[in-house]
Amino acid sequence: MTFTTPTSFTSPGLCLNTTKKIPLPGKIEEVRATGWLDLMKASSPTRKRQTKDVICDTQSDDLDLQYRNWMVNYPSALTSFEAISDLAGSKRLALFLDYDGTLSPIVDNPENALMSDEMRAAVRHVASLFPTAIISGRSRDKVFDFVKLNELYYAGSHGMDIMGPVRKTTDSNGVECIRSTDAHGKEVNLFQPASEFLPMITEVYEKLGESVKDIDGARMEDNKFCVSVHYRNVAEDDYKKVFHRVSAVLEDYPCLRLTHGRKVFEVRPVIDWNKGKAVEFLLESLGLNESEDVLPIYVGDDRTDEDAFKVLKASNRGFGILVSSIPKESDAFYSLRDPAEVMEFLRMLAAWKEQST
Repeated sequence: MTFTTPTSFTSPGLCLNTTKKIPLPGKIEEVRATGWLDLMKASSPTRKRQTKDVICDTQSDDLDLQYRNWMVNYPSALTSFEAISDLAGSKRLALFLDYDGTLSPIVDNPENALMSDEMRAAVRHVASLFPTAIISGRSRDKVFDFVKLNELYYAGSHGMDIMGPVRKTTDSNGVECIRSTDAHGKEVNLFQPASEFLPMITEVYEKLGESVKDIDGARMEDNKFCVSVHYRNVAEDDYKKVFHRVSAVLEDYPCLRLTHGRKVFEVRPVIDWNKGKAVEFLLESLGLNESEDVLPIYVGDDRTDEDAFKVLKASNRGFGILVSSIPKESDAFYSLRDPAEVMEFLRMLAAWKEQST
């Protein structure tokens, strides 16, 4: 497996010297900004309107009906568990989990996105039975600080910073890894396909921080190989201001691209690497990539998880489970409503494995 950078900029040094992007004509630029603004408004479920602290029953019923109709195409992984277990049969399962919105609830302050002790116990249990990895947009160190489980493999920065197992085979398959040890002295491989971008990422983080510091509610997060600009607590009237400030900084960095998550802008290197590639890499590292008796399952809630869903769907080997309380298009096959249902699914998975053996 290899990763590729665009042919026009083969290294950060060349990227930094690339001609500055030419601004789009006024009307086109405004259309582009309006498109981003619509995406920002729609990126997270809106809270139900309340009148005198009473939720409108009609609106609630309509949303429930829409969700039930949507589940015809994305059935619940809980009510469909018998079908899932039949599909798994005697296959070896590999489990991949997003963090925010999947193992922990979405919160106003990203630093408070803590997983419960019950969820940690459920994750620890499945990790004792199946190879399990967490693939998050956050930095790998930050995710580990939240999860605090040594039984897992961790991929941070959307898979651009992976700590995985050391293969017994000497065939590297074109992937360059750094041999290292984890906190407990276990030998691991570190794979960081965007390491050459680190100085650029650090520079952009500082510039973005200066650019949005006067926007009330805007919050910066350094995720090592990517930068996150959270606007969950920003007034909707200031959404356009956040977008324009971030876009203005990135005009000088054609090697970086702007992507969008749930109430967050993320700045990432322009390389052919994402959560889907991380799933493929980890399967390869675990020695499971070429085996037909392996069933990979990926559970996630964000648009960045769609890359992993697509990989599993295209290979027709495993499937994705979308965590969402509202209808949305996805390449996942099953659905779960929220982290509470994720925890229940993990418990069911562990119980099935123990009973079957």
